[in-house]
Formats: sequence, C-alpha cells, structure tokens
Amino acid sequence: MMYSIVIPAAGQGKRMKAGKNKQFIELNQTPLIAYTLQVFEEDEQCKQIILVANEYEIEAMQDIVRAYNIKKVTRIAVGGMERQQSVYEGLKQLEGPDEIVMVHDGARPFIRESIIHELVNATSKDGGAVVGVRMKDTVKRVSQNQIVETIDRSELWAVQTPQAFWRDSLLDGHKRAEEEGFVATDDASIMEWVGSKIVMVEGDYSNLKITTPEDLLMAEAILRKRRMEHDSSRTGV
Repeated sequence: MMYSIVIPAAGQGKRMKAGKNKQFIELNQTPLIAYTLQVFEEDEQCKQIILVANEYEIEAMQDIVRAYNIKKVTRIAVGGMERQQSVYEGLKQLEGPDEIVMVHDGARPFIRESIIHELVNATSKDGGAVVGVRMKDTVKRVSQNQIVETIDRSELWAVQTPQAFWRDSLLDGHKRAEEEGFVATDDASIMEWVGSKIVMVEGDYSNLKITTPEDLLMAEAILRKRRMEHDSSRTGV
C-alpha cells in the first residue's frame, strides 16, 4: 500500500549547539537530512515526500535534494514557528486523494523500512499508528526535586516517528487544533485529542532523534554497525 510523508526539518536545534540547523550537520560527509530522505526515496511504497524547511534554508535544502538525487520530494514547504505549524503547512501541500500519510522527524535518519511497512499495515486497519519502544529505565514522578512515586513502566513507551494516519483525518485534526488553540508535541497527541484510535508499533532503539552533541556519537556508532551488516549480507558471512 502506498503512502506519502511529511518531513519537518525547519527547527534550528538549539540543543545541538552547532551554530546551524542540525539537519545540515554531516555524518561521514553526508548531511543528516540526506540520510532521512534516502530511506523514503528508496522505499517503493513511498509515493511523495513533502519536506518542510525554514524559509531562509529553502535553497540549501533544494541543493541537498538535487545532490543526493531525491526525486520523490514534490514540494519544499515553508515551516512555521513551531513543529505543529510546520507539519500542518506540509500536510496542505500533499497531492492526490485521501491516503495514508506519515510524519517523520528529519533528525531521525535510522528508521528501518520494515517498521515503516508495519506502520502502513496497522494504519490501513486501525486508522492511526505510531512507532515506539518500551521504556527500559525506572521512571519516577518528581515534584520540586523530591520523588513522589515510582511509575509502573510495563505500560510506558517512548514514542518516536514515523506516525501515520489517513491524510484527511490528520488534516482535520490539525485544522481543529489551530482553530481551538490546542498545542501538542506530536501528531498522535492531536489525534488522541480529537478521539481517534491509534495503535503502537514496536520499533527499535536505534531510531534515535539526533538532538544533542552526544547523539552524534551514537549516530556514528549506528552507521558503523549498519555498514557492517550491509557488508556481511553482501559477502554472505
């Protein structure tokens, strides 16, 4: 089943302390955003990519799209002040009939194609699905630096992206959120707010969002591991 995807990449990533949009930080001489775009460019089920960028970085994003031969980017939309606004602007640019649309962070370059396809299948059945991983650490609720309680982690998940929904439902959710002033940190929160059913698809811990300098070290390690896996599969070892 085909899908479209909106990739918000307009944030400046202040926690990275790189002095520029983290999407342009290079891993092995390749910009971070290029890795993310290539995942969906190579997926045969992906029909179109809407990339959302800062208005002052449109040309730089166009250069990357051309340099890495990303043919599925049909629009580079101008993002808003917040992620929620950027996603909404991207959704408005989608072409064609109502279909499954995913939203995926530009700074998550390691999502696996197999998990993307699980999301597509789950969304086609249930109307909405997100990828996440089970919490590994003990979680405590704290008030004024004092532990109040230990929370049962058996029901707790760390939510990632992609997050997938039928396009018209997600557009309607964003429209209503804008009109009523509801602010959310992800698209699933908006769809929960409007009462939609959403299921969880288990992902993997390598699908990290690169946010801080320490994350770059982890990203380099994941790249090395992926290259080793690729080389082993080619040689049959």
